Amino acid sequence: MPAGRGSDRSYEPMTIDHLRRLDDIALRDREAMFAKNPHLKAYRDRVLLVALCQGAALHYINGTNGVKDLDVYTLYAAVPGLKLLPLRRQTADFGESEFGYWSKEKLIRGMRFTGRRVDLLQRALQVPLDADPIEAVRAWLRSRGETPRFLRDKAVVGIWPSEYLGEAIWPMEGSAI
Repeated sequence: MPAGRGSDRSYEPMTIDHLRRLDDIALRDREAMFAKNPHLKAYRDRVLLVALCQGAALHYINGTNGVKDLDVYTLYAAVPGLKLLPLRRQTADFGESEFGYWSKEKLIRGMRFTGRRVDLLQRALQVPLDADPIEAVRAWLRSRGETPRFLRDKAVVGIWPSEYLGEAIWPMEGSAI
């Protein structure tokens, strides 16, 4: 049985320390992916941005949305001719925290969660390696497609690189959600 409080959503404040913890989880996930898929090693040094997305990102920004789960995207500059697995979705456990756990969480891939579920997702953006990460991600969010539409309906907050830690990537300042 998970430790802590079970609830549909946690309304506890989300902090920079939580984002750093998500960065560690995302880094471990990337390393595991590259170990399992050595043919993708060209992507190792092409990370543009790691970001918290959707409802938890909106909660980080407004403090009122609540956290059900934590969606973390790693966004890469595409390697020409080398397809990244766009539908890859890994799951991790955020572990014990003031967020408790989602009371409706099911056993996933044999994991029972002690904390909120972290969904780790990725996309390769068709931009050069030297693209400005924020502008590249914002352009992608404005593009057609199901994933950008879902993400722009809520929010995107930077996790990595550290200069973007805690920065609201989407919505942009002055825009409404």
